[in-house]
Amino acid sequence: MAASPDSSAAIRNIDQLLATVGLRHGRRKLTARGFERQPKHPRGISPAKQPRSRPSKNRLEIVRPGVLSEIDWLISGFSTRTGGKSSAYNFDRPAGELNLGFTSSDSRENVIENRRLFLNSVTDDPAFSMVTLRQIHSSLIRRVRSKDAGEEARWKGDGMMTDRPGLLLAIQTADCIPVLIADRKRRVVAAFHAGWRGTLKRIVENGVGRMRLEFGSKPKDLIAAIGPGVGQCCYAVGEEIRSEFLSQFAYAEDLFCDVYDSDPVKEKYPLLFLTARAPGHSNIGPSLHLDLAEANRRQLLDAGLDPDTISVLNECTSCRVDRYFSYRAEHGFTGRMLSVIGIRE
Repeated sequence: MAASPDSSAAIRNIDQLLATVGLRHGRRKLTARGFERQPKHPRGISPAKQPRSRPSKNRLEIVRPGVLSEIDWLISGFSTRTGGKSSAYNFDRPAGELNLGFTSSDSRENVIENRRLFLNSVTDDPAFSMVTLRQIHSSLIRRVRSKDAGEEARWKGDGMMTDRPGLLLAIQTADCIPVLIADRKRRVVAAFHAGWRGTLKRIVENGVGRMRLEFGSKPKDLIAAIGPGVGQCCYAVGEEIRSEFLSQFAYAEDLFCDVYDSDPVKEKYPLLFLTARAPGHSNIGPSLHLDLAEANRRQLLDAGLDPDTISVLNECTSCRVDRYFSYRAEHGFTGRMLSVIGIRE
């Protein structure tokens, strides 16, 4: 039986045909000025200083947050999927991967070894211990002390802060937004896990408030880095999520846009694709997309940080599955990355 012109198989065949002549599908973003071409990799957030990546001696690739990496007493970094001992999620790749989460498809031994390699690559200091949380998409923020370190997470929550040297606060992600903050004056650090639920609950904005309460931090002394996460280009959400954000943030409309799929052949030869379809059988309309990174940047600004002290890594985990794990792009079957920050002894 021949495939329907609208079936997934037919679309894949068309895509393959277009690829042979250098054409591919794209996206258009609806803005106040009309349609704009949506880039494959999102842009548009003004970073203080772009993070840089650095391959380690173990062939692990660590991304150093730009503005944080300039502080000599500070340790920070975002992991990628390159390097490591895991093979559960890389069927088509010969080398191992750096899965840092205790997932059901990877062995515990692999993850422990991956964490050891990552820790050594980030710190070059065996005295550091890592602290993780059982993340639950909440607004719970923990003050961490030396006794909280260890292989297993001791507490539920999605934010941590400490003034204790020798601890690495580690946030686990595979699309959600990691946010790292440091107080340059009081030597305090914090790390936050911000999916859409945590963002809606203002975990980052509240986290800055907790730093002020617990340690006397002042926003003018804070610097922050927003790490890799799913970009607006790939983060389609439902109308109910926009309604939730509209109820909480005055700037919520700025965080959403309509994204239309576009086809270079249809745009060039529209008359070839005219049909007499009945109402209700027309092409599927736009999808609603959320900019999580920008939402968390706006929370940092509302908390009092200067725009020039916020660094944003403009890489979409869903677009870059060659470099990052992505729960959404890989349909839930994927590893986890860690974003860490700590104070040197």
